[in-house]
Amino acid sequence: MAEAELAQKLQRRLVLEDADSPAGDSAEPQVEDGEKLPTANADNELSAKLNRRQDINAGNAVPATRTTVFNPYTEFKEFSRKQIKDMDAMFRRYDAGRDGFIDLMELKLMMEKLGAPQTHLGLKNMISEVDEDFDGKLNFREFLLIFRKAAAGELEQDSGLMALANLSEIDVSTEGVKGAKGFFEAKVQALSSASKFEAEIRAEQDERKRQEEEKKNRRAAFKELKSAFNA
Repeated sequence: MAEAELAQKLQRRLVLEDADSPAGDSAEPQVEDGEKLPTANADNELSAKLNRRQDINAGNAVPATRTTVFNPYTEFKEFSRKQIKDMDAMFRRYDAGRDGFIDLMELKLMMEKLGAPQTHLGLKNMISEVDEDFDGKLNFREFLLIFRKAAAGELEQDSGLMALANLSEIDVSTEGVKGAKGFFEAKVQALSSASKFEAEIRAEQDERKRQEEEKKNRRAAFKELKSAFNA
């Protein structure tokens, strides 16, 4: 409410200033070629901002969203740093335009290079499945979503995105997986390997406790035997 009142006051002030100016001032001022009218430009810019603010308040416009810094290491914690770097290298390799996006034609080339060519409609479906900002192309965050969905089992086995994930050259050996051909298969093996590793640690801890207990019992038995001989 306060913003609307402020906008109205500023607009009224502009109108009053125009009304107070002499009649002869209505003509355009003489300027040299190439010169600009800073006052007029400032008034137009102010009016545009006020109009947009009123549209936003009235619900007729969407305010510009603030850009946030994307950190893949904190947002995609399920992946190791090496995995993310490998994904970034893959993304950059197929970003032929070097604009930070993989568009339809670049995705087409990628899938052909991976040995899984797609139809035009298939490529569009691949993009739309992870295209959060609806711009018709993939940024790096959306590219990472492909692998997140693949690891979570959220992709159809015969989909283009699943083929991309399985045929990618992402190295998952950092999670102890050897010889896995597909990313999804590798992720499952990585989780199994991690569970086995934790079980082995617990077993070693239990074994150490058992050995300490046996050692303690042997010491106690030795003391009793020693006491019996000294009696």
